[in-house]
Amino acid sequence: MSEADRSLVAGIDAVLFDLDGVLVDTEPWWHEVRVAWAAARGRSWSEEDSHLCMGRNSREWSDIMRERLGVADAPLAIERAIVAALVGRYVSEPVPLVAGAPAAVAAIAARVQVAIASSAHPAVIRAAVGAAGLAPLFATIVSSDDVARGKPAPDVYLEAARRLGVAPARCLVIEDSRNGVLAGRAAGMRVVLVPNASVPPGQGVAEIADAVLERLADLPVASFGAAA
Repeated sequence: MSEADRSLVAGIDAVLFDLDGVLVDTEPWWHEVRVAWAAARGRSWSEEDSHLCMGRNSREWSDIMRERLGVADAPLAIERAIVAALVGRYVSEPVPLVAGAPAAVAAIAARVQVAIASSAHPAVIRAAVGAAGLAPLFATIVSSDDVARGKPAPDVYLEAARRLGVAPARCLVIEDSRNGVLAGRAAGMRVVLVPNASVPPGQGVAEIADAVLERLADLPVASFGAAA
């Protein structure tokens, strides 16, 4: 283990995980549900459209959908329909876990506090964490719907740190998207990018993260709790 690996987690008291793309590989589910909803109204929904929604809270992405699709449906109706479809998939289909994620979270939770800070709707987060069997590990779970602004604003990460009673500078964020990395940096936290093969983060994102790892299991877990 290199000195750089040790310094990445030294002095860290809490690890804050994004959900989609970090713990569960469900960004494709979000896209497929939106495509189906749009198609039912004679509209098309593209990968570019989905990228605009990534990191946004429910109020924000439902507004984006309404505007991009040019539909008369109220944003709240759009939100409820998409959320219900996502929750339905968690109930009826196997959870597409990111390889090694549950074991990595469990190993980290044995050393420092862990939390979820996700842009997903609270009902979707509950369904995902419950289906994955991860709920007992997290000290708190925060949705961007619980705060004023979604990512790339820092609100959801700052709220997670507040609930844990941990200073932002002693938090480590695990993200897979540009908006998520920007949110963690704006919160004054260290940020690790773990790119997701299903929905890559795009060019330039690696340069704004503190570190880039191929997988969660590459985090130097043994160094958590060490002095900064």
